[in-house]
Amino acid sequence: MISALGTRPHPDLPSFEYVETATEPVVFQHLDSGGIDLVILDGESVPAGGLGIARQVKDEIFRAPPVVVITGRPQDAWLATWSRAEAAVSHPIEPIRLAEVVIDLARGVLQPG
Repeated sequence: MISALGTRPHPDLPSFEYVETATEPVVFQHLDSGGIDLVILDGESVPAGGLGIARQVKDEIFRAPPVVVITGRPQDAWLATWSRAEAAVSHPIEPIRLAEVVIDLARGVLQPG
């Protein structure tokens, strides 16, 4: 994801700082600490899948940041809806599509108005 988006995916947005995590508890540690503006989760991760984590984020985090889930295939978009993620991008990842989705969500969070 980082190589697809880079540190500044659009000139209208500030530079991105990434926080990579490998486990569900660490995801929630970072979210509980604050300062996370957008979350990208791997829907195919094991043992805790990103789709389930996304739903838990929306249930448990007050004013949860927008969530993008990466699904295994386009047909899994319904799972992203179930997870309450704001957006889904399916494999194979198309960097331009990923950037469009992330930029759109980031604009709503990082720009005033």
